[in-house]
Order: sequence, then C-alpha cells, then structure tokens
Amino acid sequence: MVISTTSSVFKPKITLLILFTIILSLFATTSLADTTITATCAAIHEQESRVAKCHYVKTNIGCEPEGYINYLQLFYCNFSEFPQLGFILLLIWLVILFYILSSTASEYFCPSVEHLSNTLNLSPAIAGTTLLPLGNGATDVFSSVIAFTSTSDGGDIGLSSILGGSIFISCVVVGVISLLIAYQKKIVKVDRPNFIRDVVFLLITLSNVLVIIVVGRINLWMSLLFVSTYIIYILVVSYMHLHSMKKHKLILDAEQLAGFRVPLIGYIEEENVVHPAEVDEHFEEKTAPTTHNLKWCIKMFFYVVKLPIHLPRRLTIPVITKDRWSKAYLVFSVGLAPITVVLIWNTQFGNLGLKATTVTYFVVGIIGIGLGICTFVFTTSTIPPQKCLVFWYASGFLMSVAWTYVTCNELVSLLESLGNIIGMSPSIIGLTILAWGNSIGDLVANVAIAMYGGPDGTQIAMSGCYAAPLFNVLIGLGFSFVFVSFSNYPAAYVIPEDPYSCETIAFLMTGLLWALVILLKRDMRLDHTLGGGLLVIYSCFLFIKLARALGLLSTYSGIGLLNY
Repeated sequence: MVISTTSSVFKPKITLLILFTIILSLFATTSLADTTITATCAAIHEQESRVAKCHYVKTNIGCEPEGYINYLQLFYCNFSEFPQLGFILLLIWLVILFYILSSTASEYFCPSVEHLSNTLNLSPAIAGTTLLPLGNGATDVFSSVIAFTSTSDGGDIGLSSILGGSIFISCVVVGVISLLIAYQKKIVKVDRPNFIRDVVFLLITLSNVLVIIVVGRINLWMSLLFVSTYIIYILVVSYMHLHSMKKHKLILDAEQLAGFRVPLIGYIEEENVVHPAEVDEHFEEKTAPTTHNLKWCIKMFFYVVKLPIHLPRRLTIPVITKDRWSKAYLVFSVGLAPITVVLIWNTQFGNLGLKATTVTYFVVGIIGIGLGICTFVFTTSTIPPQKCLVFWYASGFLMSVAWTYVTCNELVSLLESLGNIIGMSPSIIGLTILAWGNSIGDLVANVAIAMYGGPDGTQIAMSGCYAAPLFNVLIGLGFSFVFVSFSNYPAAYVIPEDPYSCETIAFLMTGLLWALVILLKRDMRLDHTLGGGLLVIYSCFLFIKLARALGLLSTYSGIGLLNY
C-alpha cells in the first residue's frame, strides 16, 4: 500500500465522521422527540389460549417489531396451530439473514473498504480504526441510542448490548481470526504500537464506564467529557500515522540514496495471465459436455434461487471493480441509491407525512435520475470509471453500510422475537441476542477482510476488532448518555441498576489483558493460544450468564456495587 506524506488524507476521514455524527444526531433527536415509555412483551407466556396470545400480540405496543416483519404475530397468529412449523420457518429466515449479511460484507463492504483506503492512501491501522468501525458500529450506535431513549428498561438493554457486543468482538471475533490464521499455518504479526494504543484506550474507557456504573448517575458535562475521549483517540491515531509516514519516507530516501531499487507495492494485472486451473476447466468443458451441462443447470438453479436476494443489493450498491464491472448496474445503482436511503429513513425513523413524503421522494427521484444520466453519459461499457474514485467507492461503502444496517435491524428484530418466544430477560437479551445480532456484521466483515483482504487485511481486521468496541462504547454509549442527560438537564441521569454490569466489564478486561500479554510474549503473532484463550474466556462469560438466567446459579439480592 502506498503511503502518502501529506495530511490531506485525513480530510475525507474527518468528513465521514462529521457526516455520521450529524446523521446520528438527527436520528437521536427524532427519537427523543417521540420518546414514550412502552410496555414489554414479556407477558405473552401468561396468556393461556392461542387466541389470547394472538390478541395480546396484536394489541400490546411492546410486541411491535423493530423491523419490517411482525414475527410474533406471524408465530402466534398465522402459525398458532402449527407452532413447530412457524419456529422452523423463523430459523430458516434467520439463516437467510445471516447469509445476506455475510454476502454483503464479502461482496460489497470489504471491497469498498479496501479500495477506499487505497484511494485515500490510508494505512491499514487508519482504515481499521476509522472506516471499519464506522461501517460496522453504526448498528450498535443506533440500537443503543434508540434503546436508551425509547423504552422504560432501554438503559438496561442498551448498556448490556454495548458491553455484550464489545466482549463478543474482542474475544470471539479476534479468537476466530487467530484460529483461522493458525489453521492456515500463516505467520501473521500485528503492529505492536497500534495494538497497544487500542487496548490501552479501551481499558481506560472501560474503567471510566465502571466508575459511572458505581456512581450510579451521570450528568451532561460528564457525558460530554466521556464522548470527547474518542476525539483524543482519533488525534493520537492521526499523530502516530503521520509519524509513521515520516519514518517511512526517511527509509525510502535512505534506500534511494544507497542505490537500492524500491519495489512498488500494488495490484498485479491478471488480464492476460492464463492460469492452469482455467486451462483444465476449458479442457473439461470440451471433453465432457454432459458434465458441463449438469454444472450449468446447477449453477442456473442456484442463480435463480439467489436472485431475489442478490438483485436488490446489486441494483442499489455502486460497484466499479474490474471483475464485476457493469455499466447498466452502475447506472441503476447510482439512480436508485438516494431513493433507497430515503426509503430506509422513512420506514425506520418515522413517517414524514403524506405531503412531506411526496415532496421528498420527488426531489430525491430527480436527483437519482440526474445522477443516473450523468453516469450513463460519462462512463463506458468496457472499463470502470478512472476518475472521482473516492465518490464511487464512498458511495459503495455507504450503501453497503445502509444494507448492513437494514439487515442487522431485521436480524435484531427476529432475534428479539425468538427471545420472547423462548422467554428471556431484557438484560440477557441485551448481552446475548442483541449483542450477537449487532456484532454479526463485525464478525463477518473482519473475518472476510482478514482472510481475503490481501497482505494488509489482517492488520485492518485486528485494528477494527479493538477500534470497533472503543467506537461502540464511546460513541454508542456516550451519545446515549449525552441525549438522556440532556433530556434530564439540569438533573443527572440515573444509570439502571444491574449488579452484573461490573461482572461483564471484568470479563471484557480479562480478554483484553489476555490478548495483550499473549501477543507481547509471542512477538505479536496470531496463534492457537491467543484464539483459544479468548474463546474460553467468552465461553465462561456466556455460561455464567445463561446459567444464572436459567436459575442454575443464585442471583445477587440487594448486594452489589450499584446500591449507592
């Protein structure tokens, strides 16, 4: 990756962060304006008959879905006579949502991050601490802010989901990446200064959260100070990046003065390269037409089956890579992308009213048509665009984030519905189901980037594994504290009492310290010891939480750090 010596590469990054902050503020302001204390759907199991359960789901506002599909109504009303079939269909849809998340990350999100970071001349550490958390952390931030500001027990759910997602990413995602790297017998080292910086900042942030939980309340100024920690983190990342670029430039200058030839790092053009596998494939096609026809039929079958899942994303996410270049798809995606964003906004964050909605769709439709016409006129059908690459890659990045958000939101809604069907407490839902749902994007994206993101992919993924929890805690939890403390100003916001939040933070810190000690002892190499230890830590954490939820462990009664 070519490293630039100018500081202009930070301007697009800062612009993205500012844009994201503005959008999040608008979302949170809308949520605060419509804040209501809603009921939960926990009493569904107290209903005796199928008719009573169906009526309860239809009439109780706490049973309304966060996504587009009312899964509880589907289960208790449409499949009331066949609950086993309904549960199986929900599980099948759960698998489909996981597949959509996985394919969105591997086919759209990861290439956008890689090409955008290359176009902006960002180092792997910068890309992993900015673009990756910005994309993957959007869902966690939205879920936390909405939970804190919209429900009576939302603070409990929001805090649990942020902490549960953080321990999932720092333990499970890092553990899986380490085991996969070790399984492939690769020697991959993590950058020491960047890793230590991220872990230290995360440990300090968790210590601050622990203090806030122990105190039991937070005011507006404390919440603003808490959020400002992320600004300090970005400044430190920027300073380290500039220092690294200066050091790299000095090394290049020294090598050039010494007469060494400096190799250029880049992509290898493979247009005229013939691979042995391709020769064998063509040979098989000529000598075995029957086998070829069978493969073609199977390929067409899966293509038709995946078409309803694949086509909507292909028509709305701009893609300009050589292997997937299509002028027709690009024209449609650029034209439909603005309409898709407004549709998501309108359906997820409240109806604007008939008149405002009509005007908005009309204006956005004109913008989309204009962009589509410009794309059709200024692009060719043979090669992808060679100019304004930042615009194209940023558009693909933002639209892949939008699709990831919609899919994660639907996945969270389905997981919450399954939790209500099975019967789980809000804190357990936040620590497990909601945390898993919000962290699926991080798992898929980071693993995909580590495996298929080239030589710098592992560094980007590892940076994202620690920058993402830091982003989620400081921005997701921090913005939630800011909004709820602002609504209670000048009084302080009372933190929901949960004696097990300190326990979750303790497990999270244990995972961070384990990674820090093992990597430093093993010269920053990813191996089985690191991955296995992190997965064991998370397994112990999950076992204790589930055992306590099932009544296998005694709960604290009136004892804890929160009783102040």
